[in-house]
Amino acid sequence: MSDRLDGEKSETVAWRTPRWLRGPRPESVPTLIGTAGVVVGLLNLAAGMFPRFRHSRMHALAEVLPGAVSPLAAAASIVVGILLLLLAHGLKRRKRRAWVAAVALLPVGIAAQLVYRHSIIGAVLSLLLLVFLVWHRSEFAALPDPRSRWKAVANFIVLGGVSFAIGMVIVSAHPHKIVGSPSFWDKAQHVLWGMFGFEGPVGYTHKVDYTVGYSLGALGLLTVATTAYLAFRPEHPVARLTADDEQRLRELLAKHGGRDSLGYFALRHDKGAVFSPTGKAAVCYRVISGVMLASGDPIGDVEAWPGAIERFMEEARAHSWTPAVTGCSETGGQVWTRETGMDALELGDEAIVDVPDFTLSGRAMRNVRQMVKRIERNGYETRVRRVRDLEPAELARIQRAADAWRDTDTERGFSMALGRIDAVTDGDAVIATAHLAPAEGEADGPFGDLKAMQHYVPWGTDGISLELMRRDRDADPGMNELLIVASLQAAPDLKIKRVSLNFAVFRSSLERGEKLGAGPVIRIWRGTLVFLSRWYQIESLYKFNDKFQPRWEPRFVVFRNSRDIPRIGLATLQAEGYLELGLPRMLRRRRGTEPQPCAHTAEEAPPAVEKVA
Repeated sequence: MSDRLDGEKSETVAWRTPRWLRGPRPESVPTLIGTAGVVVGLLNLAAGMFPRFRHSRMHALAEVLPGAVSPLAAAASIVVGILLLLLAHGLKRRKRRAWVAAVALLPVGIAAQLVYRHSIIGAVLSLLLLVFLVWHRSEFAALPDPRSRWKAVANFIVLGGVSFAIGMVIVSAHPHKIVGSPSFWDKAQHVLWGMFGFEGPVGYTHKVDYTVGYSLGALGLLTVATTAYLAFRPEHPVARLTADDEQRLRELLAKHGGRDSLGYFALRHDKGAVFSPTGKAAVCYRVISGVMLASGDPIGDVEAWPGAIERFMEEARAHSWTPAVTGCSETGGQVWTRETGMDALELGDEAIVDVPDFTLSGRAMRNVRQMVKRIERNGYETRVRRVRDLEPAELARIQRAADAWRDTDTERGFSMALGRIDAVTDGDAVIATAHLAPAEGEADGPFGDLKAMQHYVPWGTDGISLELMRRDRDADPGMNELLIVASLQAAPDLKIKRVSLNFAVFRSSLERGEKLGAGPVIRIWRGTLVFLSRWYQIESLYKFNDKFQPRWEPRFVVFRNSRDIPRIGLATLQAEGYLELGLPRMLRRRRGTEPQPCAHTAEEAPPAVEKVA
C-alpha cells in the first residue's frame, strides 16, 4: 500500500507546477503574425482586383507586397492574398504546416518584387519577415487537426464560390475598357471560362484582357490545386477508442466506476483517451472545431487524476487545441481548476433518485401516480431486465425500434449517451420496455407489441444512469414516466440503489428565479431561459425531472479563458448533435461502421442526452 501511495504522490507532486504555468509564453508572436497575414492578404487581394487601388494613395503601402503591375503579378497577388487569408488562422494557432506554407510563399513574393516591380524595399521587407519567421520557428510546433478527405469537397464548393465572386469583381473592375455592354450572364460565363483557362465572351481594350485572363486562370488553378491537396494528403483521423484503450478503461471502471455517473459513457467509440503515467487514471475527450472537449470527471483513482490531466493539457498544447471540460462534478471541477489554472462555471444539475427513498405515495407524487395508473389500466405492461438476459431476437427488435423511433435525422449525444445497445460488451446495462397487446382482430406492429423502451448504463456496481428514451409515436402519453417508475420499482431486485436521470441545464437559476423575493437580475435571466425553452427544452426538462423528487448534483463546465466560452459552447452543441457544421446531406457519406450516438424521442419529456445540453 505504501508503494502505491508513494507512486501516486510522486505523480501528483510532479504536476504541481505545470510547464505552461511556470511563466507566460510569448503567444503574441503567432497572434501578431496571424493578424499581419490577414492584413497583408487583404492588401494583396485588393491590389490584384482593383486597378485604381494600385495608383491610389495606398500604392506606397502596397510596395511591401508582391508585385501587382503586370498581368502575371496581378494574378500572383490575388493567389498570395487568398493563401495568406487561409493561412492566417493556422498561424494564430501555431500550426507547423501553416508556418511552412507561409515560409514557402515569402520567396515567391520576393521574386515577384524583384522581377515584376523591381522593388528593393519590398524584397528586403519580405526577406526580413522570412528571417523573423525562421527565428521564431519554435513557436510554430502545433500538430495538424483531425481531418478527412471530405474536406476536399467542402473546399471545392466554398473556395470555388469565393473564386467566382472575386472573378465577377475582376471582370467588372475595368468598366471603361470593356468592349460593348455585356450582360451579367456574359460576365458570369467569362468568369467560368476564364477559371478553366479559356477566353470568354467579354472583350477588353488596352491589353486588359491579359490581366483579367491571368487572374481568372490563377483563381481556377488555386481552387483545383487546394482541392487536390486536400483530397490526396494523408488522413489524420479523429480520436477513436482503440480496443486496448477500451480494455484499460473497463478495468478502471471496475475499480472506480461508482464515483461518477458519467464514467461509463467514456466507452463511446468516438472518444479518445489519454492516460496518466501510471495508467491509473484517464481523461476521455473528443476534438471538435479546434476544441479538445472532455466530458465528466477523469476515470480512475482520484490520486492519479493530475497525471491524466497533465497528459490531456500536453496533447491540447501539442495540437494548439482549446482545452475544455463539460459536465464534470464539483470534485472534478476543483481538481481541474487547481491543476490547470482554468476557471469553472456551473452548468446545471443532474437528477439522481435514491431507490430506497423512492415511493409513489404522497401528494408530491400524485401526478406521476395518476398517470402511471391510467396507462396501466389501458393494458400496458412493463419489463425491466439486464441486457444480457434478453433473447437475441428480442434485442434485435429493440435495436431496430430504437433506430426507427428517432425523431431527428441527426444522432444526438456525447457526454451522457453511449450510442449502442450491446449484450456482449454492455451486458450489465438495463433495458426497460413497455408492451401493449394488439386488440382482437388487429395485427402486430412492425416491432410486435413493443411500444417504448429505455436504456440505462451501469454506474458502478449498484447504480444505473439513463442513456436512452424512445417511444412509438402512436403510444399513449406518459411512456417515459411509466418506464422510469417501473425501473425504480424493479431496482431492488437488480441490486440497484441509485438511478441517474436527466441533466437539467441552469436548474438552480430557474428555481431561484421563481421564488418570492428574487432579484431583478435573476428574474431577467430566468425569463431568458424560459424564452429559450421554446427551442431547447430547458424548463420542461427541469420540470420533468422534478416529478420524481430527486436530489440534485451540480455539474460544471471548465474553460481556460472567458473568450473561449462561445467557441466551447459551439463545440458542445456540435458534439451533442444540436448543431451541424458539415457537408450538405446529399454529399455526406454514410458510415455504417461508425458509432451511432442515440437521442431520445419522448413527446412528454425532452431527450435524456440533454443531461449536458
